[in-house]
Amino acid sequence: MDSYVIQTNVNDSLSSVLDVRVNIGGRSSVQGRMKGRKARWNVRPSDMSNKTFNPIRAIVDNMKVKPNPNKTVISLSIGDPTVFGNLPTDPEVTQAMKDALDSGKYNGYAPSIGYLSSREEVASYYHCPEAPLEAKDVILTSGCSQAIELCLAVLANPGQNILIPRPGFSLYRTLAESMGIEVKLYNLLPEKSWEIDLKQLESLIDEKTACLVVNNPSNPCGSVFSKRHLQKILAVAERQCVPILADEIYGDMVFSDCKYEPMATLSTNVPILSCGGLAKRWLVPGWRLGWILIHDRRDIFGNEIRDGLVKLSQRILGPCTIVQGALKSILQRTPQEFYQDTLSFLKSNADLCYGALSAIPGLQPVRPSGAMYLMVGIEMEHFPEFENDVEFTERLIAEQSVHCLPATCFEYPNFFRVVITVPEVMMLEACTRIQEFCEQHYHCAEGSQEECDK
Repeated sequence: MDSYVIQTNVNDSLSSVLDVRVNIGGRSSVQGRMKGRKARWNVRPSDMSNKTFNPIRAIVDNMKVKPNPNKTVISLSIGDPTVFGNLPTDPEVTQAMKDALDSGKYNGYAPSIGYLSSREEVASYYHCPEAPLEAKDVILTSGCSQAIELCLAVLANPGQNILIPRPGFSLYRTLAESMGIEVKLYNLLPEKSWEIDLKQLESLIDEKTACLVVNNPSNPCGSVFSKRHLQKILAVAERQCVPILADEIYGDMVFSDCKYEPMATLSTNVPILSCGGLAKRWLVPGWRLGWILIHDRRDIFGNEIRDGLVKLSQRILGPCTIVQGALKSILQRTPQEFYQDTLSFLKSNADLCYGALSAIPGLQPVRPSGAMYLMVGIEMEHFPEFENDVEFTERLIAEQSVHCLPATCFEYPNFFRVVITVPEVMMLEACTRIQEFCEQHYHCAEGSQEECDK
């Protein structure tokens, strides 16, 4: 038998010998031996996967509670407007997708940042004199979630920190900590319609702060910042030289008595990466098309951040090409009545829910101004059976089959979040059940019997 022996020295100081014996006649056997290493399986999850933690899933999945079998479940917990079928997208949007599919033009790969024609459409749609945009300023992504992920990845390194709202969308923490980025929480103030505590926010900024995340309109609060408040936020960012990641997925989804102001229209000095997408305004979250709008009129980001976003987008080769092909028609042909009807429904449900819950002793809802949510404070001293909002919402499911999300999921205990996209009749029924639940468990706080007797 002819054989070859290959000997490899590692780092000149370690000798590892790999014997490979090859049978020239066609049969072969491989025998490997590496000095200092025992041959055994040792497959472990990566550090990144171990650091990935979704507080909503962790809390909700650990709720070992079954709904009341005698009552139909009403879910006010899922931020998906399509669940109950009462909020379909516009027929023009559906037709645009059919046309794109039937054309046969969009079955191949697109550039990782999206088709140029599709990026031109997004730039044109959001362009305004106060915040001009060109196709080069647009990155198309697989939903707004990926847009946020790319922005965090391009702006922050492991060991740096980002500032995120409390209460706030849990994905910010999930993404950041999986990348080794520290999270610092700045407070929103319920007594001021969830405005930012600007003094506390600024106190968190240090030399390792990579960006400030601003979510407006807000999930979970349903709040919409005024122009004046946004200008104050921008003043902090400019003073501290901190770029902004603006999560504006609910942009323009504001009620008639309010006005939405894109952050980029209010500053020429602060570089902003604005994240948005089709999911919420067009009621198609499953279509997974989002975007990043790069606003950098002072060239603070320069080419490096733009190039970094392109490189990061190349990891998955961009969002669905069929949706990209439909994008022009979606943006140009969706009638204004569709947007208006959606907002009219949401405002009606928000008013109904706010009014009903405001009348319930022990609850303190905060009136929303947009998006699809309403936050409700629980006066826990009046519900001594429950230690916290998680126990409160668990029992609400068990007794009334009404599922609300405890605000511990959003780093804000003793509140719960209500989704206002359900049909009106279900919203009314849910509020009636919540009232019944609270009346059964409400107790006067010590020393306040006189107030309870009123």
